[in-house]
Amino acid sequence: MNEENLRKIQAITEAALLAAGKPLSVDQLRDLFGEEERPARQVMEHVLVLLEQSCHGRGFELKKVASGYRLQVREEYAPWVGRLFEEKPQRYSRALLETLALVAYRQPITRSEIEDIRGVTVSSNIVRTLLEREWVRVVGHRDVPGRPAMYATTRQFLDYFNLQGLDQLPPLSEIRDLEEIGREIEKNMQAEIEFESPARDAGEPEAEEPSEPTPGQTLH
Repeated sequence: MNEENLRKIQAITEAALLAAGKPLSVDQLRDLFGEEERPARQVMEHVLVLLEQSCHGRGFELKKVASGYRLQVREEYAPWVGRLFEEKPQRYSRALLETLALVAYRQPITRSEIEDIRGVTVSSNIVRTLLEREWVRVVGHRDVPGRPAMYATTRQFLDYFNLQGLDQLPPLSEIRDLEEIGREIEKNMQAEIEFESPARDAGEPEAEEPSEPTPGQTLH
């Protein structure tokens, strides 16, 4: 394929990623083209490499996450870009972060198992928030009396934290306790700018040491 065609495919890819507002996979990008002009998978992957290189030195980057690729603001520019938006990022309680960490590291896990580890009751509002954010989902039911739901993380969880897979989470052997796990998740959240930040759930009572999410924000 000649250089002119590659530049055209790169421009179309860049435009699509800017407009999508969500990650797009290689196959989704290829499907933008008609059957006769559709680039081969290897060509599309090469175009993505070119696009990534073209972002060097700019205020945004091409990031690969679990669901595909997206263009997002570079983490180091979050303080300035964040001033464009009056509404502050949503805050999350320590209890919610610890619950999310347990799901991420011990999945699939039930609510009662989370409570046994944390030593306190898990608020229904926390579970609802994690489900509504689509960070966790029900993947089955434990074969015990009452058949409690088992929870696991989702692709949206990986995308939000700029992860391609769970293997990119910090090794559990390097983290001493739940509080430290929570701090590690908080650190990842600090880099995100919420362009559309929903109001904090007024029904969530466990507001222990609130933290605000800030991973790279998608450009759209």
